[in-house]
Amino acid sequence: MAYNIIELNEKLTTELRVLAKEMGIRRPDAYKKEELIYKILDEQAIAETKKLGPDPGPRQSNSGKRRSDSSRTQKNISTDRKNDAVAKSSSPRQKRKSTQESSVTQPKQAEQKVQSKAVEQAEEHSPIVEKSAQNDKPRLIKKEDVALKKVEEPKLNGDSVANGQNEASTEVEAKNQVKTTTAVENTEKKEETATPPQAKASEKPTQLVFRSSKHRNDEKKSTPAPVTLPPVVAEDPTVEVTTPDAKEAPPVGGKMSLQDLIAPSPLQPRQQGPQAKGHNQGQSQQQREQQKEKEPAYDFDGILTATGVLEIMPDGYGFLRSSDYNYMSSPDDIYVSQSQIRLFGLMTGDVVEGPIRPPKEGEKFFPLVKVDNINGRKPDDVRDRVPFDHLKPLFPNEKFNLTKGHNDNLSCRVVDMFSPIGKGQRGLIVAQPKTGKTMLLKDIANAIADNHPEVYMIILLIDERPEEVTDMERSVNAEVIASTFDEPADRHVKIAEIVLNKARRLVECGHDVVILLDSITRLARAYNTVQPASGKVLSGGVDANALHKPKRFFGAARNIEHGGSLTIIATALTDTGSKMDDVIFEEFKGTGNMELQLDRKLSNKRIFPSVDIIASSTRRDDLLLSEETLNRMWVLRNFLSDMNSVEAMEFLLNRLRRTSSNEEFLISMND
Repeated sequence: MAYNIIELNEKLTTELRVLAKEMGIRRPDAYKKEELIYKILDEQAIAETKKLGPDPGPRQSNSGKRRSDSSRTQKNISTDRKNDAVAKSSSPRQKRKSTQESSVTQPKQAEQKVQSKAVEQAEEHSPIVEKSAQNDKPRLIKKEDVALKKVEEPKLNGDSVANGQNEASTEVEAKNQVKTTTAVENTEKKEETATPPQAKASEKPTQLVFRSSKHRNDEKKSTPAPVTLPPVVAEDPTVEVTTPDAKEAPPVGGKMSLQDLIAPSPLQPRQQGPQAKGHNQGQSQQQREQQKEKEPAYDFDGILTATGVLEIMPDGYGFLRSSDYNYMSSPDDIYVSQSQIRLFGLMTGDVVEGPIRPPKEGEKFFPLVKVDNINGRKPDDVRDRVPFDHLKPLFPNEKFNLTKGHNDNLSCRVVDMFSPIGKGQRGLIVAQPKTGKTMLLKDIANAIADNHPEVYMIILLIDERPEEVTDMERSVNAEVIASTFDEPADRHVKIAEIVLNKARRLVECGHDVVILLDSITRLARAYNTVQPASGKVLSGGVDANALHKPKRFFGAARNIEHGGSLTIIATALTDTGSKMDDVIFEEFKGTGNMELQLDRKLSNKRIFPSVDIIASSTRRDDLLLSEETLNRMWVLRNFLSDMNSVEAMEFLLNRLRRTSSNEEFLISMND
């Protein structure tokens, strides 16, 4: 396959070296890229000349070809213009000519050696057209011939042109003279840097030269006859206009510059113009491609892995929300396409993990490239999951251990005895203001996190103080999602819905989830605020339909038959002076299966935990406690029933401080 210089420039240096080895070039590693390109072009030219067949005779030198061409052209002109040239030429001019020729021929041979290398590069792109008198067809003469003729006859050029103008074909010749002269001047300007000083002295602006036959005869006598070789016959002898590229192969030993190879031929300036423009465009495109090759192209796809909770938009696509922004819109959102949602059967609340890539031009978000995990499971395992509403709920039958057996918190020990919490429990912490419900909730959260690391715990703070949010984040080993009281009600509702959906999706995949909500009363107020007016208003200003969604939130807590559970422990406010709070508490009072009441009398005396032992209990605690423990707890409750809440709590705390665990305390009851 033949390559041109543009195709070779587009290749890398390693590819060029491999190509040079295939073509037989020695030591291709020693050459630079530009030198290697010229070596490959030279080898291609040699291979093409060998394919054309052996030459009929020894190869002519460039100077021999030029002389043979000039001699044949001179013979054709001399036969037709002999009479006119003899009549108009004078003897004094002939004498001057003979003296000039004798003086010029001697330094001409010395100059030819110096000029040979520079002229060989310039001659290929600077032919001059000369008209023959027989058929008026243009024929090419090399630029070197014109330069030598001008040195030989500097004074006869004006007369010879004047003689030629008397003929009928002078108009066409003058037009060709103007075109070729301008083209040659352009090429000479480009070649001035590569031409030595001796060649510059002999190169002048070229013009059409017409000499008389007698002058040419005298010139033949004075100049030594060149050694003529048999000419190379072209395939089509009728075509007389030949270009140097067709007659001569590019030099094998020498180098050719990129400008000489791409420069248009001066014979056809109009036809070569668009081609030259295309070459320039190709060069600029080539330079841009080379710059791209130099600049390292980094691929960031799949480097970063993102995790978030999926929120599906009404249009079908979705975003992975970050817990750092409480599952709201943020700059960390990851775009999930509609096709990915359909392919993996994703739903709102799914915890999706996968690699991401940077956004391309016109994109705003980081898109998700691939889904690796869904809710901690492989996508194949999640695709056939059973929806949460179709799972079988059961009573809690596995108890959360809130104590370790040593150095346990007294609050956790009291709750663990009188209101045990199981997996799937739906519990209420009923409390008046300033009874320490938030501190009790924090102790329960830390106890579950320490004793049950397999549980995924979420603390949801609705309409709370900002400083309490910060304290909860720093003191609890759990995910804290908060919406403070300075946020609008619709934000409270949206965050609660996302947390509930996330918990439901995790339970569908068999996980145990615990949600600690503070407080469900304020969440119900937020639902009541955003609920459109239905005209059915209960006492306290509560809309009849407003409590359905918070009850659905609280009622989602359940123990699943074949694995998985959702436990919700929520706080409810009472005795706040608001009728709405009392109505909300009464609505949720019958829905839970565990109730822990706090007493304001205990907190006023700074007795903590302020638990009303008599009023606190858990339904179906026989599924959570052993039979021996149940019997001892029944005896203890009977003993404390005659006391009020303050006396009962003081008696219990004194006995608990003496023992290290609840089991030891129950055993010591015999004393």
